[in-house]
Amino acid sequence: MTIPAFGLGTFRLKGDVVIASVKTALELGYRAIDTAQIYDNEAEIGQAIAESGVPRSELFITTKIWTENLSKEKLIQSLKASLEKLRTDYVDLTLIHWPSPNDDVPVEEYLHALLEAKKEGLTRQIGISNFTIPLMEKAIAAVGAENIATNQIELSPYLQNRKVVDWAKQHGISVTSYMTLAYGKALKDEVIARIAAKHKATEAQVILAWAMGEGYAVIPSSTKRENLASNQQAQALRLDDEDKKAIAALDCNDRLVSPEGLAPQWD
Repeated sequence: MTIPAFGLGTFRLKGDVVIASVKTALELGYRAIDTAQIYDNEAEIGQAIAESGVPRSELFITTKIWTENLSKEKLIQSLKASLEKLRTDYVDLTLIHWPSPNDDVPVEEYLHALLEAKKEGLTRQIGISNFTIPLMEKAIAAVGAENIATNQIELSPYLQNRKVVDWAKQHGISVTSYMTLAYGKALKDEVIARIAAKHKATEAQVILAWAMGEGYAVIPSSTKRENLASNQQAQALRLDDEDKKAIAALDCNDRLVSPEGLAPQWD
C-alpha cells in the first residue's frame, strides 16, 4: 500500500473542534490526516498542523477536489488554494471526491488535470473516491492504474462492497474505507460486541482492525482524546478466522451515503 493504513478523518468537524481533534491526534502520534475542499476545514487543519510543531515531512495529508472544481480550468487553481489553506507546498494525496454529476466534466479531463498537478509537484499521489467499476475503468483508461493510489469508498461491516473491492484489487488500486463504523450503528451490533469482549477490545477497535485486516486504509474521526487513542490501538488487534467469518455475514448492502444528484449508479 502506498498510503498509510491508518489516519484521521475530519468530515463534519469545523472551527475549534477540528483544530482540537487534529492537535490531539498529532500529540498521540497520528501522522495521516484526511480532509476535503467541501469540508470547509482545510484552513483550520493547516493552523492545527502549524501549531503542533510536527515537521511536514512526517505527515501524510490528503485532500479532495470538489465537483465544482473538476474542469481543467479550475482544478489546479483550486488545489493551489487548498495548499494555501493547509499551509503547505504540496499534499501527499489528492482525490477526486465524487465523479462529475451526469458526466458534465469527462473523467479523462479531470484526471489529466490531476496528473498535471502531480507533475507540477502540488501532490505526491493522486486517486479517486466514490468511483464504481465503470468509472474506475474510465480512470485507468485516462491515466493508467499505476497513477491511481486509491479509491476511497463507503465501506463498513454492513456495506462490504466486495464487487468493487475485488475489481480494484485485481487492477492494483488500493481501497480506503470511509464511514467504517456506519455512523456508529455498527458499534451497537451484538456480533461485534461479542468479538470485542473476546479480545478485550472496544467495538470500534474490532471494526477498524477488521477493515485493516482486509487490506483497507481507514480514517476514523473523533473529537474525544480517549477515542482517538483507542482507535489508534486497533492497529495492533488481530482477528481470527472465526471473527472474520462472523463479520462477513453482517454484509447487507446497507449504504448510508448516496447524495441525490451526486451519487453515481452504484454497482
